[in-house]
Amino acid sequence: MTRQVYLSGQLVAEEDAKISIFDSAVLLGDTVTESTRTFGHCPFKLSEHIHRLYKSLKVARIDPGMNADEMLNVTLRMLEANLPDYREGDDCWIVHNISRGAFIPGPDPTVQRSVATVMIYTQPLDLRGWAKFYTDGCHAVTPMSRIIPSQSLDARIKNRSRMAYTLAEMEAKLVDPEAQSVILDIHGNVAENKGGNVFIVSDGVLKTPRTTNCLAGISRATVMQLARLRNICVEETELQPYDLYTADEVFFTSTPYCIMPATKFNGLPVGDGQVGPMTQRLLRAWSEFVGLDIVRQARKQLPASEAG
Repeated sequence: MTRQVYLSGQLVAEEDAKISIFDSAVLLGDTVTESTRTFGHCPFKLSEHIHRLYKSLKVARIDPGMNADEMLNVTLRMLEANLPDYREGDDCWIVHNISRGAFIPGPDPTVQRSVATVMIYTQPLDLRGWAKFYTDGCHAVTPMSRIIPSQSLDARIKNRSRMAYTLAEMEAKLVDPEAQSVILDIHGNVAENKGGNVFIVSDGVLKTPRTTNCLAGISRATVMQLARLRNICVEETELQPYDLYTADEVFFTSTPYCIMPATKFNGLPVGDGQVGPMTQRLLRAWSEFVGLDIVRQARKQLPASEAG
């Protein structure tokens, strides 16, 4: 069966989903976005993702031509059409990309020449690249590049331009080909990862940067929710590299992998160099919350020689 894509009002076959080279998504990277995932084929916090999408659309001044309830309904219809493509035990991304539509160069780039281009699709959730980090931890590295200041582009506007993040990630991989970036802001404070938020555990307290310089992540909020339900103290604060060097535990949060432990920071071990007990506790809590063993699902995608 060919996967279906929702494109500006209709479901079309994946291979027929095409947009103009003159679309503002192509010419300007002028696109807001959301990425949701499923657990057991059920979308996780889809309404919250769409709610955040509409905040981004408002600030970007893009009219998608439908309200949030209509967006939710067409998304669920598209997902239902594609679920036969996914085997039991596999899950998928649900991605929204919405651009301003056709763009014609001129003196006023704010003029919208057409209706918005609304693109929604599913994609198989490939977890192989992250799977080993659940047990071994990743190497967190600070790249040379800094996060775009919120005075220039507020990080809470989830947009499709990934150039700054991609370059930062490339710089981190100069240190370690498998490094995961910890991007700092222009003041030297920890901001975010290329696609997620950063947490540390220090003296039993779970800490994460405020959203003044990073995305207000839904996975971030989920971790804080799970922690507070377990009477774990949570602080939103400023963090510097020193705090990661001296932390007991470090981990990232993002939609596909949920929680990714880091056991090394800029070449030094985090804590005792092992995935920490609070990180493991929160991973178990998330698995219980969604009724699916997150770690087991990811490791099942690895070749038998690596899955252990």
